[in-house]
Amino acid sequence: MDGGGSGLDAQIEALLNVEKQMRLNGDVNGLKKAVSDILTLCFENKAWKTLNDQIVVLSKRRGQLKQAVTAMVQQAMQYIDQTPDIETKIELIKTLNSVSAGKIFVELERARLIKRLAKIKEEQGQIAEAADLMQEIAVETFGAMAKTEKIAFILEQVRLCLDRQDYVRAQILSRKISPRVFDADTTKQKKAKEGENIVEEAPADIPSLLELKRIYYEHMIRYYSHNNDYLEICRCYKAIYEIPSVKEDPAKWIPVLRKICWYLVLAPHDPMQSSLLNSTLGDKNLSEIPHFKSLLKQVITMEVIQWTALWSTFKDEFENEKNMLGGSLGDKAAEDLKERVIEHNILVVSKYYARITVKRLAELLCLTVEEAEKHLSEMVVSKALIAKVDRPMGVVSFQSAKDSNDILNSWASNLEKLLDLVEKSCHQIHKETMVHKAVLKA
Repeated sequence: MDGGGSGLDAQIEALLNVEKQMRLNGDVNGLKKAVSDILTLCFENKAWKTLNDQIVVLSKRRGQLKQAVTAMVQQAMQYIDQTPDIETKIELIKTLNSVSAGKIFVELERARLIKRLAKIKEEQGQIAEAADLMQEIAVETFGAMAKTEKIAFILEQVRLCLDRQDYVRAQILSRKISPRVFDADTTKQKKAKEGENIVEEAPADIPSLLELKRIYYEHMIRYYSHNNDYLEICRCYKAIYEIPSVKEDPAKWIPVLRKICWYLVLAPHDPMQSSLLNSTLGDKNLSEIPHFKSLLKQVITMEVIQWTALWSTFKDEFENEKNMLGGSLGDKAAEDLKERVIEHNILVVSKYYARITVKRLAELLCLTVEEAEKHLSEMVVSKALIAKVDRPMGVVSFQSAKDSNDILNSWASNLEKLLDLVEKSCHQIHKETMVHKAVLKA
């Protein structure tokens, strides 16, 4: 309930006259004190409605100085946590938002107010409204905001978009953060040049840069999990694995390294996947989880993998991932693992065979002829493999068709080798003849 009455109104009126006098005289310190006294008077009397009204009135006074508006907004923000109920809190935040809207000198305060209002909306279950509120603010343009606070704000925008399953907007917002920003040296700070905005210190509740790095990659894992982009998920876990606080604690890095191994196996074969696979195999920490080292060695060795034997060995480990960091590997993970094993086996066959019957290929893959043909066709379409199927003959050819230039080049190369061989032979014959003649003369 608003306190007050005629006594409060009279005191406010007197202070408003003082405020007017100070404003017209251009006395900044006096003006700030008068504005502060009005807000303090309303707060001490618990007159919350009057407080909101006075904030609006003071901000709209003719020729109001920006220093006074800044001081007023900053002081009123301190009262938000002391409001008696949630409705009063929301009303005060909305009043301060309307006052600070469009004023560049209080953009930092407005961003913090929006964040608080969005948090309240989220607690009330209104995630869509919270996300819409957060998206209004483009903090990347704020010169006075600390780098860590900017990153934390954008990550909050990304999280709310992911919570409402707006993956397109989440990706757009995530691109505002360059991963290189997390590798910057925080100890070196640039001195502000004359005329530049002074960067404010980040609030105490803002996490450190390395903690923000972990949060960023966790959000990116959520985004890539939606598309089942296993290679990108693996790269995100790899970045988390490189964080010093994670790498120093076995309880933290073992679950992360397990995830890296699983997603490497689940990722389709390509140069980036091969590079990550080799670098992970070279990691000394992998010896702590020998099961996964053997799994990666099976994938990298050019030998046919028996799916049933592999699944019986690693099924329990696969199921255990649900209880590990990051949760299960996804609904489609088991099917995709089988797909990757089949693709690996087809690549192995293509390495050792130039031509093979479809029936024999199906036997090697432990599949029916139709399934083997289907998987082979998919790999050819995705350009992971070069192959031709002669269906009437039931033969698969893994040799790539050469164009006329390649054929001519190979002929030229063969002719060159032949001429070299003839020249060497002639030289040897001549040498033997000379030796033989020398023996006869003797």
